[in-house]
Amino acid sequence: MPVNVTTAAGTDLDELAAVAAATFPLACPPSATPRDIAAFIATNLSADSFAEYLADPGREVLAARDGAAILGYAVLIRGVGGDPDVGRAVTARPAVELSKMYVLADHHGAGVSAALMDAAVSRAAGAGARCVWLGVNQENERAQRFYRKHGFAITGAKTFQLGAHIENDFVMVRPLQRRA
Repeated sequence: MPVNVTTAAGTDLDELAAVAAATFPLACPPSATPRDIAAFIATNLSADSFAEYLADPGREVLAARDGAAILGYAVLIRGVGGDPDVGRAVTARPAVELSKMYVLADHHGAGVSAALMDAAVSRAAGAGARCVWLGVNQENERAQRFYRKHGFAITGAKTFQLGAHIENDFVMVRPLQRRA
């Protein structure tokens, strides 16, 4: 299947939110409650949230498409933020966070995730980043295998608030070759 990865646009907001609502629960640990998942989606993955992400000059939202339909998306954020655990785990600067990367379940294993990852890494390298980093739930072994396959290694750990629960994430980093 040919997959085209582009920068998302304002006309994509509703579809991005729908893809996010369908895919975020797939990455949640079994301990996550449906209520907490729904609250996170409403707060962080709504069409309004994606509008804010698109307007933020420190972020880039990528959309993977088969024709016009969005099959998955990724959100890149410049920097490491203020979490001291992340600061210790991500030592190369400048850095870009792969904050979100989700693909519709029907398209897992079809090359969509690989296309998104390749585009995300290319965009980060093109922006002068020395590494790409991400947080992944410590129980999400499938995602960890995918990230290792794409050059990421565990360099530390951090926490992630999901409703009333504190989830434990690994911090994974992929060094980048700077473009000349």
